[in-house]
Parts: sequence; structure tokens; C-alpha cells
Amino acid sequence: MRSTRTSAPLGRGRRTVLNAAGLVAALALTATACGGSGEGEANDKPDAAASQAADSDGGEVRIPSDIADRLKEHGIDVDKWKDGAWQDWDKDKWLSEAEDFVNPVIEGLWKPDRMRSAKEADKTVSVKDASAAQGVSDPEPTQVRAEAEKTPYHENAAPVGKVFFDSPEGPAVCSGTVIKDVNHPGKSNLVWTAGHCVHAGGDGGWYRNLVFVPAYNDLGKSEADLGSASASEIAPYGNWWADWASTSNGWIQGGSESGGDGAAYDYAVLHVKPEQGSKSLEETVGAALDVDFSAPSAAEAGEMGAWGYPAAPPYNGLQMFKCLDAPGRFSLSADLPTMYRIGCSMTGGSSGGGWFRVLNGKTVLVSNTSIGPMDNTWLAGPQLGEDAEALYQNMSETYGGR
Repeated sequence: MRSTRTSAPLGRGRRTVLNAAGLVAALALTATACGGSGEGEANDKPDAAASQAADSDGGEVRIPSDIADRLKEHGIDVDKWKDGAWQDWDKDKWLSEAEDFVNPVIEGLWKPDRMRSAKEADKTVSVKDASAAQGVSDPEPTQVRAEAEKTPYHENAAPVGKVFFDSPEGPAVCSGTVIKDVNHPGKSNLVWTAGHCVHAGGDGGWYRNLVFVPAYNDLGKSEADLGSASASEIAPYGNWWADWASTSNGWIQGGSESGGDGAAYDYAVLHVKPEQGSKSLEETVGAALDVDFSAPSAAEAGEMGAWGYPAAPPYNGLQMFKCLDAPGRFSLSADLPTMYRIGCSMTGGSSGGGWFRVLNGKTVLVSNTSIGPMDNTWLAGPQLGEDAEALYQNMSETYGGR
């Protein structure tokens, strides 16, 4: 989660909090496991940037010729990349354009110990930036204490997991959600997360070695117990490598370590494939959620819940938590789209985790965790409208069946 330094609370009454029992019952999604192991050029739309990634076949890396040519322009040899050249974060090697993303599978890289070493990327903005749009934002919500999700997660929660990636600072972690693929019903390989979990924004490029682990630590074991846990207990459905990724041009161009102008466009879609196996992600975990692109106003959205794996203290990133609240409006600037904001104590690591609401009796993803304050009293997430839907549709139509 990208954090914001804020001034003292604005002093308002507690926003109506959801009835915990009713909301959990409504948002809970039982996932019957089916077993498992273990764009081209950006167009003028601010949210239509899609990217291609390397693929592997029988141990040999193969990539589309246009991407191979672009890599050569950057002086990158994909085989050397897999052998450790990815650790070179020289600005000339840190690919940033929408079409530059490459993520060849490096089997065995994300072992349990390396997953546990991954840190959240905590970011700050100034008090001035955080208070710039007080006339647009609703009063700051009262903190809602995050509640630990019931275990096993695959039976009690929506299909949430952890997104691991490498950054210049080392292994890092976010959260993500399995979403449906309208053009490949029942066989989705799509994951929704935050833009800052895949790309550093205007001052950087694509992160590397992106992997999604659904239902991470499914039984919610403690740190002590995980020391002797098997790989299948930590990653019950295996590791899923992003072979394509899309985030918004709004994030690529305006995102920064402080969230920046890109915060309102801080979302991304991954297309993943298993490190081992051939079934789709949806078939493997047994569940996927629809995405609500109607972008209801905060007043019309009703009750929401945010799920994720907070990793910064007092949390350690090993368990799934949730916060339940009714959203208010939040904006970092009067000329930027309004975001949703809810009270929540979750910290960094919960970034990218899905926000869910019940629409026509069905649980849908309506946002994702993007930014929050240093004192961890609330979370804000983007509204998902036409631009987000265009990004999703392009990902599904162009890459979903591969």
C-alpha cells in the first residue's frame, strides 16, 4: 500500500459500519478447489496500456518477434535475464513502456523463505498533497480494525492471494484477486491488483518476477509454524507467473513513490500461467469474481469490504485480513477522479487487494487498495469506470486465451 502523510483527523462522526455478520455472509465466497499443483502499443486512452511478456516452452524462452526486437534495442538477452541479469536495475535496463514488460518463468525462484522475506513498499506524500482536495473529499473516516479471515481461506473468502515481485529494493509483496474472464468463461487466468504492484510509475519501470499465489498460507499458520510448513501448505494452488500485464497509462505516466497524479488510476490486470500444470487459474482454485465497472458514487455504492495480506507492523503478511465499512469520497486533487475511502487498519502489503460489494445478490470486485495514511486509519481505492473496463476487455480479448 502506498501511504500518505496526513494532518490531524478532520473530526467527524463515525461512518455507519457494516453489520459484520451480515456483510461477511454476503461477501463470503466458498471456492470448491478443483485440485492444483502446488499489448502492444499504448493508445490514447489513459487506461488502455497492455503489455506482453516472455513465454517458455520446454525450457526454451520464446517471445513475439516485435518484443524480442525491442529487448535487443535495450541490450537485453532473455536467457541471461533468467540466469540473473534481471537483478540489473540500471535505468537503461529498467523497461518502462507499456509494451516492454517481460517476465519469463524462473522455476523455483519463489521458494517459501523468499516469499516470507518479501517486504511491502511503503510510500509517503506531503501533508500539503494529502489535504489539497479537502473540498472534494468527505471527512476522514474513523479507523475500522481489520479482522482476521476465517481459515481455510479457500472455503471462507473470495479468491484472494498474494502478488510477489522483485523491485530495486528487493523482494516485495502485494495482494490480488482472481477475476472472471468474460471471453473465456470458467477458464480465467486473470488477476486484479494495483498498478503500483506491477510498475513503478513515471520514475521507473516494470517490476520483475511477478508471481500470484492464491490462498497463500491457506490455513493461516503462525510464523513459527510456517518454519516447518511444506510448499503446498504455503502455496496450496502453486505459483502463477504473469506472462502478460496491463496497467493504466495514467499510472505509468503519473504514478510515483508518493502515489502522485496516478493514484486514481492505480489498478492493473495480470494474465498468469502456472509454474507447473496446465489447468486455468479459475479451474484450479474453483472461483473467480466479476468486476463492477459501473463506478457508482460513494453514496450509491453501499457497503464494501476490503481483503488483503497486510505486511507492515503490526501485521506480518502471513494472514489474510478484511475491513468492512461504507465508503466516502477521497481525492488528492480537485482535477483528479474521486477515489473511494473506507476506515481500515490494514497496512502495506494489502495493496492491490480487492474491494467487494454485493450487486444484484452477487459478490463483485469494485475497487482495490491503493493508498492510505501513515497512521493506518483508512484505505483509498480507485473507482473502476470506462477506462478500467477498456483495459480489462483488451486484456481478455487479446491475451486471455493464450
